[in-house]
Amino acid sequence: MDLRAELLKSIWYAFTALDVEKSGKVSKSQLKVLSHNLYTVLCIPHDPVALEEHFRDDDDGPVSSQGYMPYLNKYILDKVEEGAFVKENFDELCWTLTAKKNYKPDRNGNSVVSHQDAFKLWCLFNFLSEDKYPLVMVPDEVEYLLKKICTAMNVELNSCELEDYLSQEPQGQGGLTVWQFLDMVNSGRFLRGIEQEAVSMAVEEVYQEVIEDHSFDLHVSRAQGYLWKKGQLRRNWSERWFMLKPSVLSYYMSEERKEKKGSIALDKHCCVEVLPDRDGKRCMFCVKTSSRTYEMSASDTRQRQEWTLAIQTAIRLQAEGKKSLHKDLKQKRREQREQREQRKAAKEEETQRLKQLQEEKERKLQELELLKEAQRQAEILLQEEEQRRRQQHEEMQRTLEIQLREAEQARASMQAEMVLKEAEAERQRKRILELEDMQERLQEALQQEVKARQDEEAVRYAQARLLAEEEEKLKQLMKLKEEQEEYIIKTQREKQVLKQEMENKNKCLEEAQKQLEEVRVNRQRVDQDVMAAQRKLRQASTNVKHWNVQMNRLMHPIGPGDKRTNVSGGVFAGYQPLLSRKDSSLK
Repeated sequence: MDLRAELLKSIWYAFTALDVEKSGKVSKSQLKVLSHNLYTVLCIPHDPVALEEHFRDDDDGPVSSQGYMPYLNKYILDKVEEGAFVKENFDELCWTLTAKKNYKPDRNGNSVVSHQDAFKLWCLFNFLSEDKYPLVMVPDEVEYLLKKICTAMNVELNSCELEDYLSQEPQGQGGLTVWQFLDMVNSGRFLRGIEQEAVSMAVEEVYQEVIEDHSFDLHVSRAQGYLWKKGQLRRNWSERWFMLKPSVLSYYMSEERKEKKGSIALDKHCCVEVLPDRDGKRCMFCVKTSSRTYEMSASDTRQRQEWTLAIQTAIRLQAEGKKSLHKDLKQKRREQREQREQRKAAKEEETQRLKQLQEEKERKLQELELLKEAQRQAEILLQEEEQRRRQQHEEMQRTLEIQLREAEQARASMQAEMVLKEAEAERQRKRILELEDMQERLQEALQQEVKARQDEEAVRYAQARLLAEEEEKLKQLMKLKEEQEEYIIKTQREKQVLKQEMENKNKCLEEAQKQLEEVRVNRQRVDQDVMAAQRKLRQASTNVKHWNVQMNRLMHPIGPGDKRTNVSGGVFAGYQPLLSRKDSSLK
């Protein structure tokens, strides 16, 4: 349901609470105060001009709900923005107004729920109630809400006792009002021996799950219970405690959830299928993922239907990206109720038609009996007439014979008519048999259609999965093709670069060869210069040796005599280092 419908439900309670005389109308002063408070809690800018203009006192009489709706829609509901206000504050305002008048807890303090818990149950009632006024909650939704509260306390609800209570309780428009529901909870009939604190915690848990998650984001959907699960390796059956969340189905050793045995990730590629009974297990179904198939067994058909519906809803919400699981589950339950009512109406219509056919058959039989009785009476009259004619005079014999012939003709026509009536009755009997046979064939066709729809749904799931896989492979192929084209272009570019580099290297090689030739020529030239220098060096060395010999010869005769020796030593002493340096330079 949208935000406007949710707000209207709470405002309806506030409006009816202000209707003290139950006339369907509320005074303008009270509606003025109510509108002002709605402006405040809904965080809408106040419009005092429009408020005073609409509720001015120049006309007589209070305002009905139909008269208040135009102002409510135009100046309040049309300006409400989701997320701009606190929904709980708005609900508390409307609850405060309606609880003062209608909610009557036990004055001795023996109520099962506190005032705050009654407010939360009132909010849950508004969420699960039908979208028709006055607001009521159908018995299926009452059982659903009580089951969730009992499940939160690990207590099993007595469904038979609830059905007895609902059958005895007067229901208006096919359901309970919120005050009847609160009285039923406060009576303690279904929560015997449970402390108020435990009930308060359970109501808080269900409130957080349904209302808070519905108002903001998808949190935890507590579809939970025991199921039998088939193992993957040992292929044996084990009882596990399953808990369904929007994106995963987890299973534990027991309901205390201390030892987690595994989990099943739910996505758009998963599907749920109903399986035939086998291996001594009944009410079987399976959850198929992209990597594995999980087989499970429920205790009865109803539990299997609830689990398959909840898992399919979670998978569909994951695929569609929706956030409100409880809203979708509520819509599913409503559709199932409508289908049951339609089937019930069709069955009643068929029963009525068969009843009419039976009445028609009985009427035809009665007509046939009347015809037989008329025939017997006619035969009796005819016999009496014949006896009376025999006693008459012979003069009347011919006349009697003529009348007798006429009577025989009438009798023949009557017998022919009787044969026609019997044939008509036989046709009616055959028609009734044909209708009964047709009813059996229609039931068989209905069962075949249900099975065909289930098969069609399974094929549709498989087809969707194959299409998704084919699309993914096509995307991978296109990606590989693009990478191949990019690699070819890159290879061509690298080939051109290598070709350019090869040409540059060839040019550099040619230049290096030219330089090498020049170096070789220069080396030959240097070698020639070195050889010439060596020749000059050898020649210079020869000259030095020659000059040394000459010097030694010149110095040798002047040897004797000390004075001459010193003189000669002083003269040639400066030549010796000079000769040494020259010799070293030549070397």
